Amino acid sequence: MMRDAYAVRTGIGPRPLAGGRVPRPVIEIIERDDGLINGAPADHYLGEPAEWQPHDHRALRLCRGHVLDLGCGAGRTALELQRRGQAVTGLDTSPGAIEIARRRGLRDTVVTTIDEYARATARYDTFLLLGNNLGLFGGAERAPVLLAALASLANPGARIIAQGTDPYGTTDPVHVSYHERNRSRGRLGGQLRLRYRLLATEWFDYLQCSPAELETLLKGTGWQLKSIDDADRPYYLAVMELTP
Repeated sequence: MMRDAYAVRTGIGPRPLAGGRVPRPVIEIIERDDGLINGAPADHYLGEPAEWQPHDHRALRLCRGHVLDLGCGAGRTALELQRRGQAVTGLDTSPGAIEIARRRGLRDTVVTTIDEYARATARYDTFLLLGNNLGLFGGAERAPVLLAALASLANPGARIIAQGTDPYGTTDPVHVSYHERNRSRGRLGGQLRLRYRLLATEWFDYLQCSPAELETLLKGTGWQLKSIDDADRPYYLAVMELTP
């Protein structure tokens, strides 16, 4: 999907065609476990700063020291940090995404899971999870595991900057009923899988929670919620810091 989106945006490489002749837009299909199906243009993974949301710009101003961009995709934010002279590593589980990030000029990249990378000797001052990547916390069982992995890679005083979505900031009855159903089952967020053409991921837990619920998830992990920026609600930026 990243390769096709890059080809459509730049004209470099083979592009997906409709009817064998006309270039077609690259659409990521997001399927939810209640049956909801949405589509989103994959081009946003390649967006330049002028195309970003305001909270993306505010997030980058909070970065300090050596940055690990988790779920970096095609390198959208990591490349901008690199342009600003910041030391940044892009991590993603997708070889195709990292291939495009490298083609776009991102120098320091890793293709692995954060669980595997936790064994590395590298140390970071900022962990960046933008593009709604707070969702990578997964849920009440997965979040402490991921946070422990980040702690093992952290310099003293390290911070996590994560962008999330408050699921209670909607009045859409489809979403309201979904989140009510999840809460009745004692879970946060929900399950998703992503599809593109003939490809599909496995189902995975994807965290959507309020800032108050996030603070509860952090208890006992060594990470403390320091601030919430919800100027673009229901989207928010959460800053978490590792306590001594």
